[in-house]
Amino acid sequence: MDFKNSAELLSLCEENEIPISEVMKMREMTEGGLSEILLRQKMKRVIDIMERGTHEPLVSPQKSIGGLIGGEAKRAAEFARESTPICGTTLSKALAYSMAVLEVNATMGLIVAAPTAGSSGVVPGALIAVKEEYHLSEECLEKGLINASAIGYLLMRNASVSGAEAGCQAEVGAASAMAAAALVEMLGGTVQMSLEAASIAISNLLGLVCDPIAGLVEAPCQSRNAIGVSNAFTCAQLALSGVRHPIPFDEMAESMYKVGRSIPYELRETAMGGNAGTPTGCSLCSK
Repeated sequence: MDFKNSAELLSLCEENEIPISEVMKMREMTEGGLSEILLRQKMKRVIDIMERGTHEPLVSPQKSIGGLIGGEAKRAAEFARESTPICGTTLSKALAYSMAVLEVNATMGLIVAAPTAGSSGVVPGALIAVKEEYHLSEECLEKGLINASAIGYLLMRNASVSGAEAGCQAEVGAASAMAAAALVEMLGGTVQMSLEAASIAISNLLGLVCDPIAGLVEAPCQSRNAIGVSNAFTCAQLALSGVRHPIPFDEMAESMYKVGRSIPYELRETAMGGNAGTPTGCSLCSK
């Protein structure tokens, strides 16, 4: 059940008439040597960590070590509850959840790198909000996370998920693609729709630079996780409605990597350009 690219993944899904999550689950059991019981135990731990990370900062926010973020997630959640949010109920919840996870990370709390610490809010923010708002089962959420891991595996294997190597498009962009594909499966879409959603998600964030202020995974990382969630929602809805991306997932992954390698090093996590290179960004670094 191993696969090197999305074409092979799609073929396995179609031949066996199973979703992406089932192929990835079988791969982990055969290639990784995990029993189904152990796999379920690991996934339960992942879900527990993600749920704590999305909820705790909304109740007890803490200031980050660098002092750039802390409390934004709670403000976003309260605004959504006390008004008619522009983004609607589900997306507004997902935005707050994604920002909350970044606050946990920036205060040295426990998170799940999905696929990285800097993009760790996108997948749990999107999937947990949809699970809650659509009253989906824990099993459905688990399948979504396994689906997301398949997309992340392909991007790690054929492109990059490192901001230092390929910019934020490789971190938040990858996370957004993972979340988009997962949402499609959770909401009953086809395998092809999941891959379409992931491809559109990568395309939408192609070229996004990595420019952490003061070299810290705080800002603009937190708000970019919110953007990653918004992009995932958009791409999942487009794919579910039958919209297709003209470029296949495998080609988009290759393109992302090539674009990333073309981004100047000042814009690849060195904190020498972009937000970090502004006068205010530099003054924040000195503080």
